[in-house]
Amino acid sequence: MSQIHKSTDDFANLYALDGIHEFPFTRPGGPSGLQGREETRALAQANGDASPLQYQEYRNVVVHETADPEVIIVEQEAAGTVTTTGRPFTLPNIIVLKVRDGRIAHLRDYVNILAVAEAADRLPALLASISGQRPAPVPPDA
Repeated sequence: MSQIHKSTDDFANLYALDGIHEFPFTRPGGPSGLQGREETRALAQANGDASPLQYQEYRNVVVHETADPEVIIVEQEAAGTVTTTGRPFTLPNIIVLKVRDGRIAHLRDYVNILAVAEAADRLPALLASISGQRPAPVPPDA
């Protein structure tokens, strides 16, 4: 278990100036990738400001070495609290990370978008965006 340090600048500065952050699985309208440290910084800041998910720690972190000494694969769970409801959440994640000269050169972030949408109480909106339909209203007692 490791605590999450929440500095957007510290996070972005882990990347090479031309570092790539890809999202192989993304929500409709979401970015499939970011090019460069500044795009990464901007998205991290925007997500931090807009998301009801307050990440607090990583759990069950497993690092897998590969044949390429610059590449590792990380399995982890991000855990935290939904700020709008106080409900806890745990999100599984896999990252393929390539590092050069001490900075992230390329990161493939396999986010489970359905789990994120469910944790953030946005699953109906996500499904509607996929199907092209308006989300059904959520009953008040749900």
